[in-house]
Amino acid sequence: MSTRTKGYRRLIPSMTALVEFEAVARLSSFTVAADELGVTQAAVSRQVRLLEETLGVRLFHRLHRSIVLTPEGEALYLVVAESMQKIAGVFDRLSSGTEQQELVLAATAAFSHFRLLPRLAALKKSQPHMQLRLITQMFTADLRHKEVDVAVRFGNGRWSDGTATLLFDEEVFPVCSPGWLAANTMPDSLADLAGTALIESDSTSEGWMGWEEWFHAVGVRPPRLHFAFSFSLYTDAIQAARYGQGIALGWGRLVHDLLAAGELVRLPTASFKVSDAYFAVVPHGRTITPAIGGLIDWLREDVVAH
Repeated sequence: MSTRTKGYRRLIPSMTALVEFEAVARLSSFTVAADELGVTQAAVSRQVRLLEETLGVRLFHRLHRSIVLTPEGEALYLVVAESMQKIAGVFDRLSSGTEQQELVLAATAAFSHFRLLPRLAALKKSQPHMQLRLITQMFTADLRHKEVDVAVRFGNGRWSDGTATLLFDEEVFPVCSPGWLAANTMPDSLADLAGTALIESDSTSEGWMGWEEWFHAVGVRPPRLHFAFSFSLYTDAIQAARYGQGIALGWGRLVHDLLAAGELVRLPTASFKVSDAYFAVVPHGRTITPAIGGLIDWLREDVVAH
C-alpha cells in the first residue's frame, strides 16, 4: 500500500533533476543550461549525476569540449521533452484564458513567402482555433535547440532529430516574366538558354541546385553561363524574374501560384524532377496531436483560398 501511494515519486528522485537534465540535453551544454535556468553549473552537474546514479547508467558522454547524449540519455530525453512540452502547452492555454492553440512552424523564407502565406486563409478556415507562429530558417537546423512543432524541410526524409512525413515531390524548370518573353527571343535549345540572361541564387538547403547543377542534371555542360544577376535569397531571384530581369530556376511547388496567376511563364526548354522532396518534420519528443496532423494536411494542399 505504501509503494502504491508513492506512485512515480518512488522512481523519480527529483523533478528538478529532470528539468535540468532536459535543459542540458537540449542545449548540449551544462554551462548554457545553468545560465538558462538561473543556477550554477555545479548545481546542474549534481542533478544530472543524481539521475545517473539512480538509474545506474551514463546519460552523457563527457568529451573534451562537448557533451553527447548516450543511447540511454537519448531515450530519457525524448520522454522528458515530450512531457514538458505537454505541460507547457496546458500552462499556456490556461494562463491565456483561451482555447486557441499556438503551433510553431519553421520553414525557409522561400517556402514561407511563396507557399505558406498565400494559403493562410485556407488554414484559418479549416482550423479557426489554431494560432500559427512562423519561424524562418536559412538552413536545416537541429530541432532540439528550437521551440518548433513542425519544420518543413527539403531533402531525402532521413533526419535524426525528428519524424518526417512526405508532403510532395519537386520539379525544376526555367521561368521568366511575360514581359521578358515578349521583349526577347524564346530560347529554342539548352545552348541558347545558357547564353541568355540567367538569374542565380545561392543554395540554402541540402539538395538545392543552381543553374550549373541544373544544366548538368538535364545532360548539358555548357562551356559558359551568362548571369544577369546573382542573389543570396531565392525570393529575390524570383522577384527579379517577375520584374523582367531575366530567367530564373522555378521550383514548381514554390512558383505554382505565380504561374497560375500569369506573373511568371514556364519555358518549355527542359525540366528536371529532383529525387529529394519536401517533408514535414515533427521533432522527437512532440506528440503528433490532431492540431499538428491538421497542420501537416494543410501543408499538402494545393488550393489557395482567398
